[in-house]
Amino acid sequence: MKPANLLFILSDQHNRDATGCYGHPLVRTPNLDRMAAAGTRFTSAYTNCPICVPARASLATGRFVHELGLWDNAFPYHGEVPSWGHRLKDRGTRVDSIGKLHFRSADDDNGFTREIDPLHVVDGEGDLVSCIREDAPARDKRPGIESAGPGVSTYLQYDMCNADRACQWLTEHAGDEQPWVLFLSFVCPHPPYISPPELFESYPLDEVILPPQWSEADWPRHPAIEECRRVLNHTEPFDEVTVRKMIAAYWGACTYLDQQIGRVADALEANKLFDSTRIIYTSDHGETAGARGLFGKHTMYDESAAVPLVLAGPDVPSNRVVTTPVSLVDCFPTVLDGLASEPASEDADLPGRSLWQIAREEDVDRIVFSEYHAIGSKTAAYMLRDARYKYVYHVGGMPQLFDMVVDPSETDDLGTSGEHKNRIEEFEKCLRALIDPEETDAMARQDQREKVEAFGGKEAVLRRGSFDNSPVPGEPPAFQKFQP
Repeated sequence: MKPANLLFILSDQHNRDATGCYGHPLVRTPNLDRMAAAGTRFTSAYTNCPICVPARASLATGRFVHELGLWDNAFPYHGEVPSWGHRLKDRGTRVDSIGKLHFRSADDDNGFTREIDPLHVVDGEGDLVSCIREDAPARDKRPGIESAGPGVSTYLQYDMCNADRACQWLTEHAGDEQPWVLFLSFVCPHPPYISPPELFESYPLDEVILPPQWSEADWPRHPAIEECRRVLNHTEPFDEVTVRKMIAAYWGACTYLDQQIGRVADALEANKLFDSTRIIYTSDHGETAGARGLFGKHTMYDESAAVPLVLAGPDVPSNRVVTTPVSLVDCFPTVLDGLASEPASEDADLPGRSLWQIAREEDVDRIVFSEYHAIGSKTAAYMLRDARYKYVYHVGGMPQLFDMVVDPSETDDLGTSGEHKNRIEEFEKCLRALIDPEETDAMARQDQREKVEAFGGKEAVLRRGSFDNSPVPGEPPAFQKFQP
């Protein structure tokens, strides 16, 4: 490809289907919709881990979580494994970031020439309680759901500032002679479930569309999902009004995010950068928003593991919809390809492919991979997704299988179906060709135990506590304490 500027926009916890361009009849995202119409939209894009810190490490390095050993939100990326930013920066490209990174520290070389107002993990440590996976303490996640609604949050304010800084940055670098990369990372629509009042009110509660299996009578009772509910304190169902308010607030935050993206797009146009700048938009993972009786991320259902993914700009096919399965590890070769940067020999074993190339090809079957070793799980979960089926392997538990063509809402689990026995065996064989699931699970849990011991043991970790959301720069973390 001919090298061009790259604006890489990442959001946090954006449910793929909470967008107009992915077919939602109510959620208003006109700026993302225009971007998709002018470019290419991927319908089967997935995170490589449905929780923030590991997902962002995979996106940066193009490597799977088990290769990195960055298992959960207490194992932040710290620049040791080269990122696409390192590769470009070492070749003289300006690679700046604005906003949330969720790495260890700005004192590390994370691959950027400049980090502008970055949000990193708390104290360089992150969420240590997530490392306690045997007899994990239940967290009180209920207040954040019960208080969902209109208001002001530091996340809304932070994202407005991120958009301001991006607009200023584009003005300052409009005349640069060499192509650049700007990594603009918003924190919305990540909880708290707070929406600007006018946007919350624009989604009447009686018009809110409830998610799959939101009612307790319909909850899937797979043991791994039950454990997730227990740890998140979701075993007691929320009433329908509470669920509707939470969803309306979340939708409002999605529209707010879209407004900030629109402001940045206006700055691109004002600075005459549209014809020389490609855009990537995606998210680190999704949001369950009450589906299956869960809120947050943490599972391999599409509301959590699927992500929106849109490409636009020079040489990108317009109004194109791609069904080929892709994942965040594909971003590494995509960024390098967009800057016409030859891959390093050390990166020859990376699993990803350039999305620019996939966008120009006919759709093909392809298997993408995701894994989970974090909060709410006793043992690892691994997902394989091809053009039709999704397979989830739970260490020590029953597998799950969904026909994503016939059953896109994933309400009919075929994991114990005799009719699909051969297919399940083939998927497991494919998984074991990639990794040893039991050995990898044991490695993750051992690393997590050692992390807890290094901090002073389980009691010390519980005394430190956990927090619902990583604070924005300058904001103190609000710890939830536990009784050891």
